[in-house]
Amino acid sequence: MPCQALLVDDSLTLDTGRCRRTFGWNGGLLVPRTLEEPTCGLRLELGGQAPRCEFPGIEPKAADGHLQVEEVAETAAAPAHVRATVTCSLGALHLRQVFRLYPDCPAIAGDLFLRRTGPLPSWRQSSAHEGDLRNIESAAAAAEGVLLDTVTERLGLPGPHWRVSAVRFTDITDRNNNLVSRESILPYRHEKRLVGNLLLARRTLEAGGVFVIKEAPCAGVQLAWPGGDFAVKIGEVRVLGVGITPEDLPEGEWVRGYGAVTGLYDGTERSALLALHDYQRRLRLLRPGRDHMIMMNTWGDRSQDSRVRHDFALAELDAGARLGITHFQLDDGWQKGRSSNSAGQGGSLNRIWDHPDYWTPHPERFPQGLRAIVDHGRDLGIEVCLWFNPSADDSYAHWQDDARTLISLHRDCGIRTFKIDGVQIRDKRAEVNLRRLFDTVAAALGGQAVFNLDVTAGRRYGYHTFTEYGNLFLENRYTDWSNYYPHWTLRNLWMLARFIPAQRLQIEFLNRWRNPAKYPADDPLAPCRVPFDYCFAIALMAQPLAWFEGTGLPAEAFAVAPLLRLWRQHAEAIHAGTILPIGEEPSGTGWTGFQSCGPRDTGYLLVLREYNDRPQAGLQTWLEPGSTVELQPLAGPLATRTAVVDAAGGLEFALPQAFSFGLCRYVCR
Repeated sequence: MPCQALLVDDSLTLDTGRCRRTFGWNGGLLVPRTLEEPTCGLRLELGGQAPRCEFPGIEPKAADGHLQVEEVAETAAAPAHVRATVTCSLGALHLRQVFRLYPDCPAIAGDLFLRRTGPLPSWRQSSAHEGDLRNIESAAAAAEGVLLDTVTERLGLPGPHWRVSAVRFTDITDRNNNLVSRESILPYRHEKRLVGNLLLARRTLEAGGVFVIKEAPCAGVQLAWPGGDFAVKIGEVRVLGVGITPEDLPEGEWVRGYGAVTGLYDGTERSALLALHDYQRRLRLLRPGRDHMIMMNTWGDRSQDSRVRHDFALAELDAGARLGITHFQLDDGWQKGRSSNSAGQGGSLNRIWDHPDYWTPHPERFPQGLRAIVDHGRDLGIEVCLWFNPSADDSYAHWQDDARTLISLHRDCGIRTFKIDGVQIRDKRAEVNLRRLFDTVAAALGGQAVFNLDVTAGRRYGYHTFTEYGNLFLENRYTDWSNYYPHWTLRNLWMLARFIPAQRLQIEFLNRWRNPAKYPADDPLAPCRVPFDYCFAIALMAQPLAWFEGTGLPAEAFAVAPLLRLWRQHAEAIHAGTILPIGEEPSGTGWTGFQSCGPRDTGYLLVLREYNDRPQAGLQTWLEPGSTVELQPLAGPLATRTAVVDAAGGLEFALPQAFSFGLCRYVCR
């Protein structure tokens, strides 16, 4: 059924075919009424009369309500969908709610825009600590201490019996190596504030559940963060924090805030994760040759920019072709300007545009320019990509200059993939200008631009904003600093893949022969003791990142080339599925892996035996209990066989030695 947005009398209905929401119109200040998943018969009557959005100090009385519905055609980067825009005014504050309806999607996204046409009161209210409040003997006492903040979504969940979990995500991976945590509660009569970008609410007495994504940077990094992301009590869930203060609103200009996505599932974890991934995979289309990549970036060997030059780049491309990469990225050092990360002295990333030739190719290092490098890569079947650090001065006021630079690099050299580094989103103006930069470049390149968004440091995007622009450069890890362990990388991917599409993550594998003396001689998990093909296999379900100099690899490293060629043959099919973790949480000593759940009971299984003395193990999968599955090995020492999935969804696997793996294709019968 096609997506619909219908306003009849005082009721607005939004429908994707798998998620249906109704609202009381209320002059355009929508009041949630029902939430329904027709395919599984789930319908929730949402209680309460409060509107979906709330702004403390602003009277919730709307005027000039208007609905506009338009069909958005598919582009090179985004799928077709219906956009339903609801606008209204709340005095001097104007509200625009933009709902994105994707066909047969189990969730509906709501983007929020605000405009000011006069003075506005502060939205932040103070509250006493709960330890200073009186005991609750009346409704008035129960209402004390409720902290008022902007609300971007409100759901009046029926009945008291729900289990609610909030999932918190962490970036700034230069400083963090535990990227996912979870808190679970039973709602009570007094609200509990939860932190995270994802909330899962499941009924405990009957089937059915709701999930809500707060499309914002990670908690604590968000603009105007209210100290929590969800307020939960019996009968109500609120999403807190629009990411805007009244001071962020230039008079008369629409400003985008943080959005909220609401979806339904049947109450099982499998259903929740499939629905969650279904929505997120709609945000950007993965195109063969553009988005499926094994990228090699030489920065991982820590020579920084000291070796970056014409002959080095050509040699790296030759080595990359032997290895089997698809993309080669020149990091910091290709440009004439010297950055603060240079191996030399005196570099800076401040006031870049005081030097208009900063982003021209370095005349001594690349006397022939970059075109010769790009052409050599094209001859080898490798796309050449670049590192770029937007100018942060004055909240990215030079975004147009940055955009012209990237567009010129595409026009003059054919480069379309850029690693975006050094970002600091310290205020709303910086966020707005960064979006202008990315949108301008994407439009000029006909939607073919790819941005590798670095989330290793600073106040950046997290995992739930700017998702339409490319993939995430997840982490810097180096043997030089002893902060690369293959099982750490595996664990971070495994934890994130439950909730975030692995297809969006660049996951590194390093030159495991470098720096053995940097690790304890008796450390069995040190990179030098882990086979190179196993290091690559860890990244196989994601976007593998060859984080090294290809010319620095020993000859034996190139024995992994057939595995990279295999990945290139199957990457599109693997990434077309929903990729979820299986087995045990990686610790360096367990059995673990991933499953790509494809269409029509087909898919892929990647099984990894870490450092342990168990030659076989049962791994819990996402296969249907009791089903018969045929396994066809593609890599590693797994055997072709037919097996029956046990009652818990488990399958037995055997691998002959520690640090071994197997990749197989499966078909359920």
